[in-house]
Amino acid sequence: MKTSRLRVWTWVHLVYLVLPAFQPIFDPEAGAGDWVLVGVIIGGFLPMYAMSLLRPWQARWWLTVPATVLGVATILFNAGAAILFVYAAACAGLTETRRTALRWMGFLTALTLGFATVSTVPMPYLLWNVIPPVIFIWVIGLVQIAEAARARDHTELRMANARIEHLATVSERERIARDLHDLLGHSLTAVVMRAQLVKELVDLDPARARAEVLEIERTARDALAEVRATVSGWRQASLEAELDAARGALASAGVELHVTRDPDLELVGSTEHQLALAVREAITNVARHAGARECHVGIHAVDGELRVVVADDGVGGQGVDGNGLSGMRERIAALGGRVQRTGTEGTTVTIAVPLRVAT
Repeated sequence: MKTSRLRVWTWVHLVYLVLPAFQPIFDPEAGAGDWVLVGVIIGGFLPMYAMSLLRPWQARWWLTVPATVLGVATILFNAGAAILFVYAAACAGLTETRRTALRWMGFLTALTLGFATVSTVPMPYLLWNVIPPVIFIWVIGLVQIAEAARARDHTELRMANARIEHLATVSERERIARDLHDLLGHSLTAVVMRAQLVKELVDLDPARARAEVLEIERTARDALAEVRATVSGWRQASLEAELDAARGALASAGVELHVTRDPDLELVGSTEHQLALAVREAITNVARHAGARECHVGIHAVDGELRVVVADDGVGGQGVDGNGLSGMRERIAALGGRVQRTGTEGTTVTIAVPLRVAT
């Protein structure tokens, strides 16, 4: 597993490349060939290092593997080349999984010690150039493994926060969409029905037509206020208010509303809000599609459930759920409840939520 960004050493850490030069500096028998070898080690490593910074997603092939190969090729003649194994271990610690990095570190340690046993470099230069790299392979490697783990944790946390923010945004959009559908569907249905009534009454009964126009204005103003409250998240619907509004809307469509409810039921505000919107959708469907003469709404506690039943004596039918019914099911499902619709002898919509959630 590779990190998306290679957070390795800064260029100042290249100072450790001075280690291969210790042998010709302190060995009185060193010649020009030893210095050429130092140049080969440093000059060969610098492009690897630069490319690993420029292309961190390919760091294994730009630094870890090539630096190991360069070290193997030169360590027999210059024990200071073991510093290349330290750079390889550090790169592996940052860019590989923990298990793979530890395997690399063990492999590099074995290479260093193995070549030390057959190296032509005299003592004590051999020890000076082998023991520190063996120590630093593990010290720096483990530090880089820990740094890589912190980077991965930070990345995962940032991604988790982004997902949470996205889900919260989607959830809020869905809430607003459901609320707008419910309240506008109901209000606009009432406006259309009253406008149709006004059209018929304007010549026959101007006084009543004027009253209906005032009612249309009131309904439109209420709808506007509810839209604003919905967008801001402050709206709290109540069953009582919805049933009062339903009575007027159904009366415009020539439907008589009958309500029965258990008098001692006291509902939790958040649950009542969702139930009120569900009732609004059910009543709107009655006004729009049922062609009914009567509508009955019952609110009762039955078998550990709060059940709200909206039944009409209209045309019935078993059509596919529209957006309104789908939104209703989503609302009630979020409360741990269910919505059942039957279309024989009119339409009956049963909304049930656990009593422990509702009261």
